[in-house]
Amino acid sequence: MPPQARFSHRLRDRGLRLAGAWLSRRAPAPSEAKKILLIRPDHLGDLLFLTPTLRHLRQSLPHTHISLLVGKWGLPIVKNNPHVDEILTCDFPGFTRAEKPSPWQPYRYLCDMARTLKQHRFETAIILRFDHWWGAWLAAAAGIPHRVGYAIDSVQPFLTAPLPYLENLHEVEQNFRLAQFATGETPAPHIPAETIGETEFFVPDADAQRAENWLHANDIRPDRPLVVIHPGAGAAVKLWRIEAWAQVMDALAADFSAQFVLSGSPAEREMCASIAEKSAAGAAIAAGETTLGQLAAIMARAALVIGPDTGPVKLAAAVGARTLSLYGAVDAVKFGTWGNPRRHRILLAGLACQPCNRLDFPAAELDAHFCVRGLSAAGVIAVAGEMLGDDTNSRKNVV
Repeated sequence: MPPQARFSHRLRDRGLRLAGAWLSRRAPAPSEAKKILLIRPDHLGDLLFLTPTLRHLRQSLPHTHISLLVGKWGLPIVKNNPHVDEILTCDFPGFTRAEKPSPWQPYRYLCDMARTLKQHRFETAIILRFDHWWGAWLAAAAGIPHRVGYAIDSVQPFLTAPLPYLENLHEVEQNFRLAQFATGETPAPHIPAETIGETEFFVPDADAQRAENWLHANDIRPDRPLVVIHPGAGAAVKLWRIEAWAQVMDALAADFSAQFVLSGSPAEREMCASIAEKSAAGAAIAAGETTLGQLAAIMARAALVIGPDTGPVKLAAAVGARTLSLYGAVDAVKFGTWGNPRRHRILLAGLACQPCNRLDFPAAELDAHFCVRGLSAAGVIAVAGEMLGDDTNSRKNVV
C-alpha cells in the first residue's frame, strides 16, 4: 500500500475510534427482546453466501424476529427467503455503484438511517461484512445495545462484542461463525461444510412458469443435457476468451448432444451473440430477457452452468445446479462457489501471483493478466465433460 494510502487509513481509523468512543458513552435506546438486525450491504454472490446462516439462525432461534438490512439491489435475492421475518433496505454508501454526491453525504445518510432504525428497537445487530465500519457505526448510532462483528481496526470501535477475524476462511463460514458467536455458541476455528449446508435461492412460482415458457419457446428439449454459459462478469480481468467459449460449446455438443443457453445482462447480450456466432452448436440467448428469478429457474433445469467468477454462477449453485467456475484474480478459497466440490468445480491457472484480489486493471494492461484468459479450452472441456458424465450417470441411477 502506498505511504499516502497508509496515512489516510490510519487517519480514518483514528476518527472511527473517536466516533465509537463517543457513541459508547450514550445510553442505548430501549429495546425489545428477541429482535435481531443482520447488516449485509453486498451484491448477489455475497448475499447468497449468507443464506446458510439465515437458515441456521431460524433453526436456532425459532421465536426471534430476524430482520435483514440489505441494499435495494439485494431485495430480489432475499425477498422470498422464508428464514427472515422482515427485510429493510438501505442505499449503503460505497455499494450503490454510483458516484457519491459529496464527501459528507454518507454521514448525513447514516444519521437519517439511524433515526429510522431506532424506531424498530432492535436488541442485537450483527455486522456480517468483516470491514463494514459504516454499518457498525450505523448500528451504534441507532442505539442498538448489542453489536456483534469482527475485530477489525475500523469496525471494532463500534462493537460491544468483537470476534477475532480468521483469515483464509470462506465467506459462508465467516458469516456462520459470526452468527454462532452472536447467539452464544462458541465458533470453531473451522466448521465442516456439511454442518453449514448449501446456499439457497427460492424461485417464485410465477418465475418458474415463465422460465419454462421461455425454454419451450426457444426449443430447449428435456431429453438433451442443457448447459448454461454465463460469460460475463463485473470486471474485465475476470473474462475468458470468446473463441474459447465457442470451442467448449462445439465439443460438448459433439460429445454429449448438449444444448446451450447463453445468459447475461442486457449489456452482455452482444458478447453472448458473438459467442453463438463463433459456435456451430447453436444457442438460445437469454441475456437481457430474464429476471433474476427466471434466470435461477432456467439454471435449475441445467445439467451444468459454466462461467467466470460471477454472482450468477453462485445463483446456479443456490438452486442445485452443477457449476464450473473459471477463477483468476479473486481468492477462490474465500469467495469461490460454495458447496460439494464434486458438484462445484473451480479451475485456476495456478500462477504465482494468484490471488491478487485486484480487479481495477486498466484496459491497456488486461492482456498482461492472463490468469483467466490463459486457461485452455481443452482444460475446461475436460472438466465440463467429467461433470456432464457424472450428471448422466446420476440421472440413470435415479431412473
